[in-house]
Amino acid sequence: MKTLLYTLLLFSCFVQAQKKPSDFFPSPKTKVLVVGSFHFDYPNLDAHKIKKQDQIDVLSPKTSKEVTDLVNYIKKFRPTKIAIEASPEWNANQKLKEYNEGKHHDKRDERYQLAMRIANELKINELFSVDASSILEDLMEKFGKTDSLYFKKLTEGYDYKSDDPISQNFTDFYNHSEAKNFSSLMNTFQYLNSKEYHEYGYGAYLSGDFKLRDYDGADILAMNWYSRNLRIFRNIQNIPHQSDDRILVIVGNGHAAVLRQLLTCSAEYEFTEFSSL
Repeated sequence: MKTLLYTLLLFSCFVQAQKKPSDFFPSPKTKVLVVGSFHFDYPNLDAHKIKKQDQIDVLSPKTSKEVTDLVNYIKKFRPTKIAIEASPEWNANQKLKEYNEGKHHDKRDERYQLAMRIANELKINELFSVDASSILEDLMEKFGKTDSLYFKKLTEGYDYKSDDPISQNFTDFYNHSEAKNFSSLMNTFQYLNSKEYHEYGYGAYLSGDFKLRDYDGADILAMNWYSRNLRIFRNIQNIPHQSDDRILVIVGNGHAAVLRQLLTCSAEYEFTEFSSL
């Protein structure tokens, strides 16, 4: 009996001494809310195109009110820093200054309708542009003229137009996800920013052209799409922050799916669920 008690005591001490992985890292972490959005002005630069008749007008009286509801919901996060999908050349802070002076309020782009409006209402006077090119784009720009045959061979057939059954499923999935199919903009964003949506949105890149030849599809994904998102994440890391900062990131929802993964695994940040506000 004494032996059993002694063994249980030793086991108890051993269990109590074990630390969780999170015990080794600072707490609290800087909170980050990623708001994955469709592009309000429909530039149709992505693989999935939205027909004109299926587009919603965020400046229409009904949807404009829904934009207000969405802005008020996002403001519950109480951001101290705001990052957007834009290059430095877009001159976000000059545009924000002009927005604060009363300009650009008629622009449909979500960077105006969401990011700048939230910044204006919360008296945040700086936006961080976190978009980036990919290593593939950089290499093609640098070597394309002298070694274009290599890149032509690597990217041949990679066009996001696969007709295999899984790719067709994704076409149906994206058609269903269009804003016109939801009762409100808030419902659209709740759906787009759910964990399940992001997981399938990320998975879309793991079928179709991902299977191109032996490794070409995988290499292109790594060098192009994944490289770009890793660089976006690196730009987020470059935003000056303390543990009590709250960083709002507004990006196209394809990026949000990857950023969810990176931020969830990061020892530096705490990913905030959109539905938790």
